[in-house]
Amino acid sequence: MENRAFAPAKVNLTLHVTGQRADGYHLLGSLVVFVGVGDRITVAPAQALGLTVTGPRAAGVPTGPENLVLRAAALLGAGGAEITLEKHLPAAAGIGGGSSDAAASLRALSALWGVDLPADRGLSLGADVPVCLRAAPCIMSGVGEVLTDVPALPAMWMVLVNPGVEVPTPAVFRGLSRKDNPPMAEVPEGLNAQGFADWLATQRNDLEPPARAIAPVIGDVLEAISASGALIARMSGSGATCFGLFADADSAGAAAHQIKEKAPAWWVDHGALGSFA
Repeated sequence: MENRAFAPAKVNLTLHVTGQRADGYHLLGSLVVFVGVGDRITVAPAQALGLTVTGPRAAGVPTGPENLVLRAAALLGAGGAEITLEKHLPAAAGIGGGSSDAAASLRALSALWGVDLPADRGLSLGADVPVCLRAAPCIMSGVGEVLTDVPALPAMWMVLVNPGVEVPTPAVFRGLSRKDNPPMAEVPEGLNAQGFADWLATQRNDLEPPARAIAPVIGDVLEAISASGALIARMSGSGATCFGLFADADSAGAAAHQIKEKAPAWWVDHGALGSFA
């Protein structure tokens, strides 16, 4: 019997870099949400472990042991399976595609094989895997391993836009003007979408300025999102994907259509914020 799991896009609504450890890892505070846009994992019983990659973004995705999906399977270590990864999210885009694929694989394979999820919640696969395994809004802090609940967020929709440029994460961190920035404020309760966007505007993504210096097209993307009527436009993670928040599905859909018409070479999608574990 097949098992399926959704691998939603992970979006950093905020990303405050608050320090750096002696081992070089940066200390972060980030409000993370998940969107109903993503990849899909299907697993089925098999004698050996195999991976097939399909979907509109399959080109260039490795199918060997370096793929996080197969590394996740090896971490569970329970046997054979035929895994299909249907790829919709762009790679190396700041929205956790590979980590979300790994987390979805852990969920699907643990159900298929009847084994427990790993005790480290997939942290050994990457700092974003535990939060993607959770797949619900939360604060991610430390180096990514500390996850904290947040008050219920208002109903919101998101447009995601990626201009098709890769922004190397190490280069973005090297471009930070300082690494001991002020921490993120507590997430307020009881706001509507507009009020939440107004609060979000008082917070930051500290990686956005150095990423824009490396890839100025990010500025063009943010301008296009703002011009489409978004409540707020910001870059996610280390880029280059940017997001716009909207109060309703129709506004988000219309904005996505408008941006895609003006920039057909860009990847554009939209969906509702939610929990997807």
